Amino acid sequence: MTTFTPFRILGEYSSHIRAFKPNARLYLLNVIITGAVMGVFRLIFNFYALSLGYDESVLGNLITTSSFVALIAALPMGYLADMIGRKSSLVLSGILLAVAVIAMALWQSETSLYAMNVVSGLAQSLAGVTMSPFLMENSDEKERTYLFSFGQGLQMTMASVGSWVGGYLPTWISQAQNVSATSSTAYGNSVLISGIGAAIAILPLVFIKSPNITRSQRAVFAPFQYAAKNPGLLTKLVLPMLLTSIGAGLIMPFMNVFFRVVHHQPDPVIGTLFAWGSLAMGIGLLIAPPLADRTGKIQLVVITQALSIPFLILLGFSPIFWIGAASYYIRLALMNMSSPVYQTFVMEHVEPSGRATVASLTSMAWNFGWAFSPTISGWLQVKYGFAPAFMGTITLYTISVIMYWAFFWRRTIEPIQAPAAAD
Repeated sequence: MTTFTPFRILGEYSSHIRAFKPNARLYLLNVIITGAVMGVFRLIFNFYALSLGYDESVLGNLITTSSFVALIAALPMGYLADMIGRKSSLVLSGILLAVAVIAMALWQSETSLYAMNVVSGLAQSLAGVTMSPFLMENSDEKERTYLFSFGQGLQMTMASVGSWVGGYLPTWISQAQNVSATSSTAYGNSVLISGIGAAIAILPLVFIKSPNITRSQRAVFAPFQYAAKNPGLLTKLVLPMLLTSIGAGLIMPFMNVFFRVVHHQPDPVIGTLFAWGSLAMGIGLLIAPPLADRTGKIQLVVITQALSIPFLILLGFSPIFWIGAASYYIRLALMNMSSPVYQTFVMEHVEPSGRATVASLTSMAWNFGWAFSPTISGWLQVKYGFAPAFMGTITLYTISVIMYWAFFWRRTIEPIQAPAAAD
């Protein structure tokens, strides 16, 4: 029997990382830079908008604008990604993101902020629908799951670093410019630095080598023809993720409020809880590939998501804070470790001509819950507290796990045999 030790895991990781293709390495370099600068931006932007005199309602609308645009633009962006190719799509999304962030720092009117959040949403959507097909086409079976998980783990780690830097950046700028650390000048220049960093992150993408794309892969209606020919498979791939998204949107945006209102914890405790929660997610992402090698991809998805449900119940209904906190960590690790594994599984079961379309649909499915469920959950919390929201999430997660099992584990489907990625 194979011993499952930390040293063995590290050895496997080292072997698989060495197998990453040059294009994949360049993409990961972009992820490192973008993850850090967006960690700064996401921490600073709320404070920046408030420092300009806009209230929380405007701030909420700005955030919703970006998410909603990312949702509705997913299919058109998937079509665009197929037409112009993966490299051009990644470069274009990077340019749009850098332009949006820099413009937010330079033009501070409400109209400009709304417009740039639209541009940011387009960038987010284009990057989202391009990432999975790009990684699929630039990896082999040996390292593919590791590449997907390692990319997400890197992004999360660098976003954490960016958030830490972002906490100090306005103070450093204020000392250099002799202004208040909470002034719009300090926050605005912090946003500007983020935008410059986003522009620098484009450079690795420029050196990516584009494969020759056949005429059929560039055909105008090829993705939509694929969708029309495979409605059953697409429904099976997307529907469980949609239900999971709706369930996640009911509770995940409100976890800080939950620990404050239900467990009466102060902000420092909640902040520490969330920091360790990010670590739990990172650990889950890192151990997912070797586990998937042993259990199978869809088996890992079903097992980890099913195991997370009892901890979700404890999180929502235990009156004891430390039990809720421990359940929060374990649930985060179990639920999120399956995400890159399932992305890999989806891409392996879709023909190359349909990958951008399917990536668009999965992106839409995930964004849907986060765009609409928080409104429903907020109303439920005002009327009835957190219990109905948790019950809704538990029910939806349970149904989605059953779907994963029925669609893909009980009846195994064979992956598409793709040609080996070029070095």
